[in-house]
Amino acid sequence: MADKEKEVRPQHNSHHFLLVAYGIQSHINPGRVLAHRLTRLGIDGSVQATLSVPVASYRRMFPDATTAETATDGIISYVPCSDGVDDGSWTKDADDRALRRRATSESLSAIVARFADRGQPVTCIICTMIFLPVLDVAREHNIPVAIYWIQPATLLAINYHYFHGYNEIITSHAIDPTYKVCLPGLSCPLQIGNFPSFLIDMSGNEMSKAIIELFQELFEYIDQLRPKVLLNTFDELEANVIREIKKHLDVFTVGPMVGSSTEARIHLFKHDNVDKKRYMEWLQAHPEKSVVYVSFGSITKNSKWQIDEIIGGLRQCGRPYLLVMRKDGLEDDDESNHNLEDTQSQLGMVVEWCDQLEVLSHSTVGCFVSHCGWNSTIEAVVSGVPVIGVPNMFDQLTNIYLIEEEWGIGIKGERNSDGVVTGTELARCIELVMGESPKAMAIRERSKALKEIAQAAANARGSAEKNLRDFIETIQVNGTFCMDSTMSKSIKL
Repeated sequence: MADKEKEVRPQHNSHHFLLVAYGIQSHINPGRVLAHRLTRLGIDGSVQATLSVPVASYRRMFPDATTAETATDGIISYVPCSDGVDDGSWTKDADDRALRRRATSESLSAIVARFADRGQPVTCIICTMIFLPVLDVAREHNIPVAIYWIQPATLLAINYHYFHGYNEIITSHAIDPTYKVCLPGLSCPLQIGNFPSFLIDMSGNEMSKAIIELFQELFEYIDQLRPKVLLNTFDELEANVIREIKKHLDVFTVGPMVGSSTEARIHLFKHDNVDKKRYMEWLQAHPEKSVVYVSFGSITKNSKWQIDEIIGGLRQCGRPYLLVMRKDGLEDDDESNHNLEDTQSQLGMVVEWCDQLEVLSHSTVGCFVSHCGWNSTIEAVVSGVPVIGVPNMFDQLTNIYLIEEEWGIGIKGERNSDGVVTGTELARCIELVMGESPKAMAIRERSKALKEIAQAAANARGSAEKNLRDFIETIQVNGTFCMDSTMSKSIKL
């Protein structure tokens, strides 16, 4: 995969998309799927795509490659960008963010210049969410930008309206999780407790403040230059919200962007064929729809107390379970008391990492206990697997609302006064979803129906492909446009 990319001269009406993603699993995989789909639309070679990720992530993806190389998987190319630190760490403060932004902008600018020198000029830059150095580079090189919104349309609407007149009412009621706010396009008022965590965080948390500043700049940019916005959702899933947001933004619904269970995926964590063979054979040994799959994503960390409650609840419910628990997934420093071997039982299997989409697609999986990040949510939808949500932060609080209240494909596990989902509560939720009650059967039927709709959208000639073609055509029509210098200088970059 780490072969040097061959130099290709540009073709008439050809496109080269540079897709820039944050260096975390939840950005890289949907970015890769989008890059692949864009390239495959140009069956005559007229469309090519390059996925750029931070150096630290590139090294984990291609351990045998040097960061001076451009790697390829035979469909798209990959190129690393540097933030000047290149250790995968989060920024510390505003000064650190500014330094890394300048370094990232310079690195991406050099990448764009190199492609131009090779005869492969970048004709559009796509960035996942709030990768703001892309805006700097687009202005410098006069290249069109598209925003890849890798969360649901509902989150786009919430963030958009927060910065367009609703911030005061949201922040003034931030300490009341039951207070309801009416937002345009939402089918019913949304409780404050279901808003993304950074919008209702009044603690002065540095990360929340930084995210709000990033989104504010992003929407200032969108308001003035109207870039295209690609949404990783599909029309039938969020019809009213999508219809409303299209009044304000140039939106293309291109989801579900999850690839297929047979496609190779990017894994930033240890994942080998020996482990995969072991857990896939274990799944195969169980009856259809009998296994509880538990995973809280690549970022979430849980306390030892929470993990103990989860394991206790899984054993209490008496159903076979596959639990993903990384050794670095505990908040506690002392992890020696909680090794993987100690959690194994006759009922369950515990692994550090797995190919989630392949697991969810397996016929024996009947329930998904999840943190409800959008990638996990949309993978559950495509796989037709009911969800028990244990949200923690960011968009997860809104996603579980959609899962439970809007789509009826799962339920939320309620936390106690200490913020812990107890084993008793988890066992109750599992039985409610996997049992034989009318509610359980309704959840499973709705999950199955939504799976069929999602797969129709993702199939060849489905709505995702049609909308992607429409997007490319708008870039072809408008690809020669130039930013008005007065407007671009007025944006705080």
